Formats: sequence, C-alpha cells, structure tokens
Amino acid sequence: MKRLISLLVPAIMLASCGGGSKPETKAPETAKSDSTKAIPVGIMAVQPVDFHAYIEVQSQVVGDENIVATPKAPGTVSNILVQVGQHVSSGQILATLDASMVNQQIEALQPQLGLNKSLYEKQQALWKQNIGTEVQLMSAKAQYESVQKQIEALKTQKDFYRIVSPITGIVDAVNLKVGDMASPGLSGIRVVSNDKLKAEASLGENYLGKVKQGDPVILVLQDVNDSIKTTLTYVSQAIDPTSRAFTVLVRLSNNNKLHPNMACKMKILNYENTSALVVPVSVIQKTQSGTMLYVANGGKAKSVMVTTGRNANGQVEILSGLNAGDQVIVRGYEELDNGQQISIQ
Repeated sequence: MKRLISLLVPAIMLASCGGGSKPETKAPETAKSDSTKAIPVGIMAVQPVDFHAYIEVQSQVVGDENIVATPKAPGTVSNILVQVGQHVSSGQILATLDASMVNQQIEALQPQLGLNKSLYEKQQALWKQNIGTEVQLMSAKAQYESVQKQIEALKTQKDFYRIVSPITGIVDAVNLKVGDMASPGLSGIRVVSNDKLKAEASLGENYLGKVKQGDPVILVLQDVNDSIKTTLTYVSQAIDPTSRAFTVLVRLSNNNKLHPNMACKMKILNYENTSALVVPVSVIQKTQSGTMLYVANGGKAKSVMVTTGRNANGQVEILSGLNAGDQVIVRGYEELDNGQQISIQ
C-alpha cells in the first residue's frame, strides 16, 4: 500500500506541472521598409529664375468725384430725367420736385409787375415833358423794381426744387422715384466721374514700412479677365485705431474697362530676386532637425537640409542647401526615406 502511494505522488506532481515539453512561442516579426524597392518619382532640375513676391489684398475702384446730388429744398419728386449709366454734364438737371406753390406766387405777381411797369413808364414820359416831380418818378421806379426783385427771388427759390449734377460723369444710382419726398443731404442721385478713378485698399499694420510709394503694382480685374501694371501712388502713415489698418491707393488713367465700385485684386511687389532657386512649396518637409527636401542622387533619394526664403504663387525660394542643376524630387516624395532606391519617371 505504501509503495502504491509513493508511485502516485510523483505522477500527480508531474501532471500538475504540465508534464512533457512546453510548446514554442514565436516572437512577432517587425515590418521593415524595403529600401531596395525602387520608388517611382518625378524630378525637376532647379535653375536660377526671376522670382517675385507680392502682398495681395482685395481693393476697389472708386472715383475722386463721387457725389450724391440732392435738392436744396424739401419737396415731392415730380419727374426723374436720367437713368443709371447715363452720361451727364455739370449743371444738368437730373430731377425736378413739385414747385407749384412757388409757381403760383410768381404768377400772382405778374399783374402787379405789369401795372408797376406801366406806371413807371408813364411817369418817365411825364418827366421828359417836365410834368410831375422827381419824387413821383423815383417812387414809381422803386415799386416796379421791388416787384421785379420779388419775382427773381421766387425764381431762384424755384431752382431749389431741382436736383442738379455738380460734376460731369456717369449716373451710378438713382435712389428716388416719382412721388418720393426728397430732402437736402438725404437720398438722391449718385454721379461719379470716370476721369479721376483710383484703386484703394487697406493693409494690416504689420505691413507698415514694407510698402512705399512707387512700388510696382499689378491690378487684377477679375470681372473683365484683365490686369493693369502700375505703381503705388500713396501710402498712408497713420494706422486706423479701429481696424488697425492703413490705406494704400493707386491713381488710374482713363480706361474703358474700369468702372467705379469695381472690385479688383491689388498685388504689391515687395521682393524680387533675379537669380533665385525656387521649388514647389509642397516638396518642403518640416523635421526635428529643420527643413528638408529630397533630391535624386545616383539612383537614390537623398535628404537635403535647406533654408527657405520668401514664397509666392506656390513656389518657395531656397536660400541655401541647393545648387543650380540639382534634381529635386517633386513627385512621389511622400513615400521616400533617405537612401531609398528610386526610379525616375
């Protein structure tokens, strides 16, 4: 019995320990990039070019002479004589207001004017015949001239009921209609002059000192698919305390493609390098060590640390790290590592 127990104990202990040999556990494999596989890429050979950088801002074409013509006296609009787009001259009547009350007063004075004129003429005839006194002549003359002046004053007042253009230009807006009440300084008829146009824009205060009068400018007229090369005429030196911006403007010569209130893009040239090495902005990569890109070197990709300068129109200036003739990888660079085999497509 004791012998049986002694044989069972080792067997139980062996079973509890799993017995036999343990199964093998394989370590996970680490994926590694295959640097021997050629990655198809596109390249460009960098060469010195004329590189320009612009400050771009939205602007608007406006007129130096841009006025709203209104009447000198309040009244009801009785007639609109012009329409939008019509050319008008200085002094031309644009609209009339109801002046019936003034007309009635003028008409009421006409009989009195005729009577006083007749009396004055008779008194003159008598005076020539040495009949009557000088006082009678002077009195008749004074009464006649008094009525004349009253009528002249009423005619001048009648002019207050007209809307007259003070400049020669184009009717830009008619903000009145027949039956409306018009008053001095309120809604009226806008007239702008095409002879003195300018493009105005606002730049943030961070650009102050970076642009100056005479800087080359390109005005891009999107509406008419055209552009104008000119220069900055004026640069304000005062910052608006509300917008934190300052004004720049370009005076424009006569051009039938330009219209008041037209929107355009103002591109101010503030940097130029006539022999710059430039690459697409997209190929530039930021790393912990700095800015880099890939060049093709003996069938392999080579990472090159570069120093960048200004950028414009999707291109960036390379100040150091590249030489003329270097073949920069501009397509397929996303999959590359330094030393990767490449296939130029």
